[in-house]
Amino acid sequence: MSRFAYLLMAIVAVISVNRPASACTAAVISGKVTPDGRPLLWKNRDCGFPQNSVKFFQGGKYSFIGIVNSGVKDPDEVWIGTNSAGFSIMNTQSYNLEEVGPGEERGAANGRIMCMALEICATVEDFRHFLDTLSKPSMIEANIGVIDAAGGAVMFEVGYYGYVEYDANDPAVAPHGYVARSNYSFSGGVNTGSGQVRYMAEDQLLMPAAGMGIITPQWILGEVARSFRHPLLGIDLRSGDFNRPHTTGWFLDYDFIPRRTTSSSVVVQGVMPGENPELTVMWTVLGYTPTGVVMPVLLKDASSGLPSLVAENPETGLSPLCVMSQNLASEVFSYDQGNGSEKYMYWEALYNLDGDGYMQQLAPVEEAVFEASRPVLDSWRAAGRVDSGELKDLYSGLDSLIREACGRYLPDNE
Repeated sequence: MSRFAYLLMAIVAVISVNRPASACTAAVISGKVTPDGRPLLWKNRDCGFPQNSVKFFQGGKYSFIGIVNSGVKDPDEVWIGTNSAGFSIMNTQSYNLEEVGPGEERGAANGRIMCMALEICATVEDFRHFLDTLSKPSMIEANIGVIDAAGGAVMFEVGYYGYVEYDANDPAVAPHGYVARSNYSFSGGVNTGSGQVRYMAEDQLLMPAAGMGIITPQWILGEVARSFRHPLLGIDLRSGDFNRPHTTGWFLDYDFIPRRTTSSSVVVQGVMPGENPELTVMWTVLGYTPTGVVMPVLLKDASSGLPSLVAENPETGLSPLCVMSQNLASEVFSYDQGNGSEKYMYWEALYNLDGDGYMQQLAPVEEAVFEASRPVLDSWRAAGRVDSGELKDLYSGLDSLIREACGRYLPDNE
């Protein structure tokens, strides 16, 4: 039997176990190991709600932007976001902190708690106090990552009655300057929960990168959020060994960081201590990350308008870039013949030896977005503030760039 056949049999054996309904991969990264000294907060969101968008919230104390499920009127749940004080938050569902009863939803309060925190918290200490004062049981079961404008970068493993902290700035806790998580908590049950293989994959990528000082939003989205390494099987689909003519180009979608259930991937790039919090950038890829394109989003002037490609379209209630990404993902996951067929992906359509897979086509578009954004962001950081006119021009220019490059893939009503 061939090596590839053995690999497929191994994956089939693992895939028979039911997947959690909500599963994510994430990291909190200290500014001590980033090239510019700014902390980062990353989340690859996997859930049963494929259409995501960016929304502005006019909070009572702090205004904020965040990722929401598209089409939900007056949403009270946010899945990663940042506020006007420079406080940012995200979560991954944990599956080993609580014994959940029949019919009880795990982490039922996770999204609402993050929405509340964005409205009232400015610092890591504020969030700690917020957790301390919540009524118990909190109905939270999550790994919750936060960064703030003072350089704070902490992962909280939060259960119904308490929490454990992991400070990315503390060498005794995070010797490599980051705290990574998937869908289990280190303070929870041993060898339970979910996402151990995804955790291994992100940790293997982050550890050497932290030592080399190369962890940036662009690097995370390009190398981690779109990684097709499987450390347990010892393979990397991007090696070319799994494309034609070596195989049929089909493979099983299991335990890679991006998966069919991926609905967004976001890196919040915070500020250095003393910098203006309005310089925080939410680098946002909506939909299935390998078929998506990044858009930088800032809170500045968000009350009067967000980038149209990531905000909800007023007619459809959906984000155009998310619709594009999920439509392309449907072509990658096009096999539909019997139970379990959704687990197969046509890797050839995503990445191939001819260089025209969707992920390969969109990579230079994303590169151009980062290149166009970099000098504008640098000028704002030097000035200590975001210029409203230049921000509007940046959004307009990136909108034109993406539409010109991806027009044939964007929805018709755009």
